[in-house]
Order: sequence, then C-alpha cells, then structure tokens
Amino acid sequence: MKDSLGAPQSLLVLGGSSDIAMSTARKMAAARTKKIYLAGRPSQRLEDNAAELRTLGATVEVVPFDAAATDDHDKVLSQVFATDDIDVVLLAFGVLGDQAEDEKDPARAVAVAHVNYTGAVSSGIIVGQALKKQGHGSLVVLSSVAAERARRANFIYGSSKAGLDAFAQGLGDSMVGTGVHVMVVRPGFVDTKMTQGKEKTPLSTTPDAVADLIITGLRRGSHTVWAPGAFRYVMSGLRHVPRPLFRRLPM
Repeated sequence: MKDSLGAPQSLLVLGGSSDIAMSTARKMAAARTKKIYLAGRPSQRLEDNAAELRTLGATVEVVPFDAAATDDHDKVLSQVFATDDIDVVLLAFGVLGDQAEDEKDPARAVAVAHVNYTGAVSSGIIVGQALKKQGHGSLVVLSSVAAERARRANFIYGSSKAGLDAFAQGLGDSMVGTGVHVMVVRPGFVDTKMTQGKEKTPLSTTPDAVADLIITGLRRGSHTVWAPGAFRYVMSGLRHVPRPLFRRLPM
C-alpha cells in the first residue's frame, strides 16, 4: 500500500531491461518505493539493473518473464500478486523491429505485433484483474506517439502500438470506480538502446525525462501522458493532415 504521503511502496516492472523502466524504477527507489519486482527475460542486464536498485535501498526480486510467452503470463504474474500488494505496475516491454526487413518476412512482422500488442493484452488483462481484486493500484502502459497515426517508415511498429494504446485506454475506462488507475504514456523518440544508431527526430527526449513525466502523471492521476508534452499538439495537427499530403511528409 502507499505510505501516508501517497508514495507507492511497491513496483512491478514488466520489461525490466527497458531504459525508460529502469529510469523510472531508479527514481522511485530513490524516493520511498521499497519493493521492486523486475520481470523480464533472464539476462545479465536484468541482473545488473536489479543490483543497481538494491544499492538505492530497495528490496528487488527478479522475475523470469517473456512477453511473447503468453501461455505463461497468468502463472508468473499471479505468483507476484499472491506474494505482495502492488501499488504500481509499469508495462514497459516492446520491440521496434526493422521495418525494411519485416515487410519482406511476415513472420518477423508478426513477431513485432505479438510482443507489442498480444503480449500486452495478455499481461494487461491479468494485471488489471489483479489490481481490481486488490481494490487499488496503477497500471502504467508505455505506448508511443507512433500509435497516433501510422507512418510509412514504421507502420508495423506503429500499428502494434496503436492497438496497444486503444487496448490500454479501454482497459482504463473499464476500471473506473474500481480503485484502479490506468495511465497511457506516449513518448516520441527516446534516446535508448532500442533506438541506438537511429537518427534523432524533433522533440527527442531521454529516459530520465520520460520517467519524470511518468512520476508526475502518477501523482496527478493522469490518464494520458505525452513525452514531451508538446507532442499533444503536434499529433493533434498530424491526425488531420489529408492522406495525400501526409504521404509526402518527410517522416
């Protein structure tokens, strides 16, 4: 449960190797979040992240979790909720894919969609019901500005995030009155290991900056967070650009 000042005491990260998730966990651990579950595919990076959070005073448990292995989600996540009361769940896993290569190979395209959308639906439903049973808690879902309108340059990734975004919004609406808060986070280009080597776009940001917005959004009870905030207005305009013109934009 949250402490007397409203600070979350426990955090479950789905995608514990994510740079944005790690920045968020680091900031929460440095405040008053004392129990953190890092769920992800076993790796040295996941173990290193756990070790770093422990140096900040948090009790950290590493949970083997594969977003693509949806048949295992119920068992893995149910064990976490059976062990602890969870204040915040951060759904941070996802793959960018390689648009040029994925267009040539349906299996590669499906793999992107399976992790980003199907994996999120599976784990999101399980987490939502677990939080509802608790009667409290927040689910933070990392979406993307790419969800707002699919672009030629990354329509496979963008469409998977569009599905995730719509799912998370609907899940949030279904939880009204249950004590459960769902917050959708829509970052633009974030300088992470996933985007390493790619050309930065206007309004690019950092994991730390996104983490600050996530924490502020949780404190305010926001349902949508744009990172940075200017994207709210940029994407509002792009949604209404006629398709023939949109196709010619250098995006």
